[in-house]
Amino acid sequence: MATQLYLRPLDSNESKPIAGTEGATGPFFSPDGQWIGFFAGGKLKKVSVHGGSAVTLASAPTPGGVSWSSEGILALQGTTALGLQQVAQEGNTPHQLTQLGSGEFIHRWPEFLPGGQALLFAGSSSSISWNAAQIAVQPVGQALKSEDLPVSGGQAEKLPPTERKNLAQGTAPRYAASGHLLYAQAGTLMAAPFDAQRLALTGAAVPALEGVMQINSTGAAQYSVSSTGTLAFLPGGVTGSQTRMVWVSRSGEEQPLSAPQHTFQFPRVSPDGSRIAVTVSDQDSQIWVYDLSRNTLTRLTFEGSINITPAWSSDGSRVAFHSNRTDPANVYWQLADGSGGAERLTVSDYLPYASSFSPGGQLLAFIEQSPETNRDLWVLNLKNRRAAPFLKTSYEETAPKFSPDGKWLAYSSDESGRREIYVQPYPGPGGKWQISTDGGQEPAWNPKGGELFYRSGSKLMAVDVNQSRDREGAVVSGFTAGTPHMLFDGPYLPTSGSFPFYDVSPDGQRFLMLKPVESQASAPTQINVVLNWFEELKQKVPVK
Repeated sequence: MATQLYLRPLDSNESKPIAGTEGATGPFFSPDGQWIGFFAGGKLKKVSVHGGSAVTLASAPTPGGVSWSSEGILALQGTTALGLQQVAQEGNTPHQLTQLGSGEFIHRWPEFLPGGQALLFAGSSSSISWNAAQIAVQPVGQALKSEDLPVSGGQAEKLPPTERKNLAQGTAPRYAASGHLLYAQAGTLMAAPFDAQRLALTGAAVPALEGVMQINSTGAAQYSVSSTGTLAFLPGGVTGSQTRMVWVSRSGEEQPLSAPQHTFQFPRVSPDGSRIAVTVSDQDSQIWVYDLSRNTLTRLTFEGSINITPAWSSDGSRVAFHSNRTDPANVYWQLADGSGGAERLTVSDYLPYASSFSPGGQLLAFIEQSPETNRDLWVLNLKNRRAAPFLKTSYEETAPKFSPDGKWLAYSSDESGRREIYVQPYPGPGGKWQISTDGGQEPAWNPKGGELFYRSGSKLMAVDVNQSRDREGAVVSGFTAGTPHMLFDGPYLPTSGSFPFYDVSPDGQRFLMLKPVESQASAPTQINVVLNWFEELKQKVPVK
């Protein structure tokens, strides 16, 4: 059943559906209360509280919170380097607002401070686990105003570097007009006195409210506070956003697997189709292997708290993955049957993530996150353990996937100002071909060849491709790609970064998708509202 937004005055028991918000998530009000913003279909949109058509503001494939300043600027999770971006309330090309720091993977949950001259946000070293996320505050220079941003045009220059402060460990920060910094930590709403002018805490944080619903895999915390002191929240605690693994046919017919529900991420089908390597992030993030014939789910990794992005070796004997078992995190691999220990493959200070083995098993494509060039494509030679960059530019290139013949690499890049799918010959030389036409992420090849898949919002897209080479492997007539066409559109979990949250069966006829589920026992049945909450908050956490 599709979701839809409803509007209910606090002095009434009647809720009315808002037309044009089918499939919406993450609603929020404009500062004047006249508009409601939301995410739907991979876009950031707004609709008037008085009705009318929804207006698209920007592309937003992965919701990660929004803050709407009184100056008409919206801050949201970026579609490029996963820092935060800004967009005018009239809609325009997003512009970079924050840049990832060393060891960071993503920024989410922005909150403009009064006047729009500084921004609170949460930064994490993992895209799927927010246990160790940091609350940060960053000045944005002079107050940004809506009219300062062009309505259209290319990608703007990044803002000059500004000083950033880490304030606390937690997620989903909010500034309360009572003079407090609020944030979620392990299902508890924390509060600390905060000087919005000096951008500094003036006292220790204390628990202000326990039992607030918090999603560990996304960092979301289900609470909101008004400028007049009204608090609204969903009761609960830390949950993992459980999903079910399902097979989906090319026509969209669904067949659930028998595996129990967990917080699954990054499912990968073994080359022979008998097993699935998948990240389970119920608490920390570990790699598990699901045997389809025996219906058994067996844990593979035990060291470190973040083990993600599994990749099968070409013969199916090993699984490579990103792990933080050492500092800094690197890529490891180990036998898929669980015997033996993990072996380190990369030596890097820049958060490498395993992505794809070549068909012969001698090469591993992975990404690195450089502070100078964002994310870049690298290839590791497993014979001599030497790694070399394949594509390193000022743009973000990610999710590299070897073609079934090993002659091409598909990847995602933001060089056009939004994420699109491209293909280049490996090891080169040669040009590149843009595959997607209206935004795209999560590339995956048909193992049988001749076809490339990707996701555009909630749609799974397919493109017929053809590659012609001579006996020596040189390109003869180039690479050709057909027109992208949709296979199906469904409520399947999108990527939290850019690596695919789905995979393709060996015969290319089915897709292993992740479908969100909600336990009826734990599903919230009410929204709790507390009036005049600031009075209680000031007693618990006095402000000087």
